[in-house]
Parts: sequence; C-alpha cells; structure tokens
Amino acid sequence: MNRFTLSVRLLFLTACVVLLGCSTPAEVPAQDAVAFVNVNVLPMTSETVLEGQTVVVRNGRIIAVGADVEVPAGATQVDGTGKFLMPGLAEMHGHIPPPNAPQAYIEHVLFLYLSQGITTVRGMLGQPGQLDLRERALSGDLDSPTLYLAGPSFNGNSVSSPEQAAEMVHAQHAEGWDLLKIHPGLTRPEYNAMAETAREVGITFAGHVPAEVGLLHALEQKQLTIDHVDGYNEYLNGFEGPIDEAQLAEVVRLTREAETWIVPTMAVWETLYGVNDIEMLSAYPELQYMPPQIVAQWKAADTQRRNNPNFNLDASQRAINNRVVILAALHEGGVPILMGTDAPQQFSVPGFSLHRELKIMEQAGMTPYEILHSGTVNVGRYFADKDTFGSVAEGHRADLVLLDANPLTNLNNTTQIAGVMARGRWWSRADIDARLADIAQTYATAD
Repeated sequence: MNRFTLSVRLLFLTACVVLLGCSTPAEVPAQDAVAFVNVNVLPMTSETVLEGQTVVVRNGRIIAVGADVEVPAGATQVDGTGKFLMPGLAEMHGHIPPPNAPQAYIEHVLFLYLSQGITTVRGMLGQPGQLDLRERALSGDLDSPTLYLAGPSFNGNSVSSPEQAAEMVHAQHAEGWDLLKIHPGLTRPEYNAMAETAREVGITFAGHVPAEVGLLHALEQKQLTIDHVDGYNEYLNGFEGPIDEAQLAEVVRLTREAETWIVPTMAVWETLYGVNDIEMLSAYPELQYMPPQIVAQWKAADTQRRNNPNFNLDASQRAINNRVVILAALHEGGVPILMGTDAPQQFSVPGFSLHRELKIMEQAGMTPYEILHSGTVNVGRYFADKDTFGSVAEGHRADLVLLDANPLTNLNNTTQIAGVMARGRWWSRADIDARLADIAQTYATAD
C-alpha cells in the first residue's frame, strides 16, 4: 500500500459535526391507512411494471397490492396516475452523526437520506449512545430511515491484542449492535480473534480489509461485506497498471463461494483519490444542505490531498478505472452487490450521493434494474433475519418511493420523487421541498 493510499484510508477514521436548526415535516400517522391508487408498481422482484395497481398501507406495513384492491374507508389516498411506486432505496455504507452531535445536525442528516428515497441506512461507524438513535427512529420520534448500526470500529487504535478484540466482540454483541465494523490497522491475530468470537456469539462483521489480513484471508474468514472495493484493488495491484484477468476471475470465484457481499461506494473514491475537479465538486447544488464549516473542511482536504508529494494523478486514475473493471467482474461473476455511497463524506451529501453512485454502477455494466435491485431486494435479503422489506409486496415494511417517471428506463428518474414513505409515514413532494428549503436557509444564514 503506498502512502497516498494509506492517507486516503485513514480519512474513514474521522468525523465532524455542526450545530444548526431544523423543522418537522407533515406526515400521515403510521396507524392510519394510506392507499396509492392507479399507480404503476415496480415490485423489484423481477424487471416488470404492474400497471393500474392499488397499494394499501396500514400500521407501517403493506397490507394489499393489486388491480382490484378495495380502498379502506377513511384511508388517505395518493393519486398514482402516471407515476411509479418502487421500494425505498438503501444506503448500505452510511454514517450517522454521534448522539453528542447537535440535535439539529443529526435530524438534518437523517432527513436528507429520506428526501432522496433512502428508507434504510446501515450505519458503519458506531458511537457510544447511538443505539438510542436507532430506537428513536423506529418509534417515530425522529424523521429517519430505519437504522441498522455497526458498533465502534475495530482498528489499529481501538484494538491492541487478540484478547482485546474478543472482549470488544462480546461487549458489542451484549450492547445490541447489529454488526461489527472493520477498519484498517488490525493485525491478523487480532482479526482472527474478532472473527472467531463473532461466529461464536452470532454477530456479523463487515467493512475494510486490513493490510496485514489481506483480501484472501478475509474471504476465508467469510467477512460478510467488503466495502469500497479498495481491498480488491490493492490485491490486484490496481494502482500499477492493467489487472490480470485470470487473477481477477479467481478472486471473484472465491468471493462468490465465501458468500461475501460487495458495497462498492464508487463515487466517493473518485473524490478521495483526487481525480474529480474541485471546481466541479464545489458546484454540486446539494452542498447547500450541508453546514458551511463541513464544506470548507472538504475543500481544505482536497487541497491537502493534491499537495501531498506522494499524490500521483495518473496512478489514481488507473486505480479508479480498475475499480470499475473489478465491480463489473464481481457483478458478472454472481457476487451480490449492495448499494452504498459512504455519505456523509467529502462532497458526498447524504441521499444525493446515491444518484451519483448509480451512474458509475451503470458504467460497470449493471442495468438499471440490477442497480435498483442492489438497493432494494438485495438489502431485504441481507437483513432478512431482522425484518421483511425490499419489495412492493403484502407483508413488507411500508418503505416506498413514488416517482414521476420510470427508473427502469432511465436511472435519472430516481431523482423525480413525488413522495417518500418510510415505515408507513408519508412525505409528499411539498413536504420534502419545504424541509429542504428550511435546511438550506439555515445554512445560508450560518455562512
């Protein structure tokens, strides 16, 4: 691993928070029935459109889907004529501000996810006390996606022996975290102790591939997800030149046999490797929804990265190009993909980063259906032991996105949001716009 790569990876061990105000959007109480009428349904279990459907939601669950479904008396009706109803999307490598962050900032981040159709977030850097946020989200006390949270990370600073790694696993399992987060810096004995203890207590582990552990050993230990694809790029020498096709095919086979999932986070690495122009990044319209202090930090980090004497733009571009090659091979080889963007991160704004991610997944040869499947049905499969969701089907959690146009024909249509439902709570386009305007105004005032 070169020094520039190491500096990029260490960025994942940092976080920042800011104070600013927020408002509460209008919503339909979860116990009241909501009926989407005359809507085109994208169940996402197959590449099909079911026309002229009625979808009824009550108590946070889809209770009926069909062309002849009767609308319950007193139900709130949402006219779906000409619109498309699909399952809510997921951010499978997201971050949630720690509970000691200003409450307003926490609420902003959670709503930004919702505003772009993200109804499930797998938080990948736990903080003490954060489990309370998960419960507040479930209770409806926070306007939030459903949260599944990794505990505080296992890394070279938090773990200094195999015994300590095992103790951390027992502690996090007892505290009720949903999974363990792996960061760089673990030795192989520490990683092995973590993995063995995790299997004993019944908790999964996911994240980075520590350098001393190596990709092949992580697969042998059946790490449940490998995030960012950087472990593959390093194993395949993706900074140096073209990837060896035979070596790539073999590691794809090993990944599939290990039943390991991949969370690519493609877009943010283009920024972290310095191949994106700072003027383009600074012009992202969604930056208005982030605190100016954080945006300033992102710009300063870009300047520092480019001034690093080890920075090599050509090598970075090779690595980025090879990440697309790797993702394409993993997908074609039958390795399951989970949608994720690592927001909030440098110029990766919660929710909005998803739409930039989809375009790069498409560059890797994935079809719109396959890409959306990775953020809906696949996520439901991944969390099948915790809940039933990920499709527009009876009995599923009522996580839904209503779109003005069909995303199966053009992924850009995922931005044409007419409304979002999370656990049966509905936000119309007007509700979303009002809340986003409040957030933008707050940060404009603070600037």
